[in-house]
Amino acid sequence: DKGIISFTWILIGLVLGSLIGMVMALRVQMTGMPQMVALLNGLGGAASMVVGGAEQINRVYAGQTIDTASLIAIAASAIIGGVTLTGSLIAWAKLQEVMSGKSIVFQGQQIVNLAIFLVCIALSAWIVTSPTNLFPYWPLALVACLLGVTLVLPIGGADMPVAIALLNSYSGLAAAATGFVLNNAMLI
Repeated sequence: DKGIISFTWILIGLVLGSLIGMVMALRVQMTGMPQMVALLNGLGGAASMVVGGAEQINRVYAGQTIDTASLIAIAASAIIGGVTLTGSLIAWAKLQEVMSGKSIVFQGQQIVNLAIFLVCIALSAWIVTSPTNLFPYWPLALVACLLGVTLVLPIGGADMPVAIALLNSYSGLAAAATGFVLNNAMLI
């Protein structure tokens, strides 16, 4: 483990993130806060998803043994992060009126959601039982992203702030799962 390679990159990230945050804070109206929160939730979910996958890659290429708890946390990072990313993007699009704020439903939607979730569980089991196989992680992340879309589409615009609050908690859960993967108490 190389640890922090250069504090310069951390400083660059802090300055860049602060500038983007400042611009967003100055430009977004108070009535646009739910949309901004949705976007930030989605980015947090995406970060957790990518870091979980990257950590598995790092450990496999370093020849490290990955314990079962870490593998479960890696899979959880993919599922929760993917659902958070795309669910939050759908929430943003509905509130921003980029797409219809109406509930979008189709026949058998709950069965489709269950099937997608079961595929997530199967891919997660594959990750846990085959720790050096890097293939199942990214399909898991993609299927979880699909689940995020199908879970949030049926929610109408008036109920979207509640959905965003739930997705906010998912973002925290994804970060906590990634904290277990990285053994980082701050994320947990």
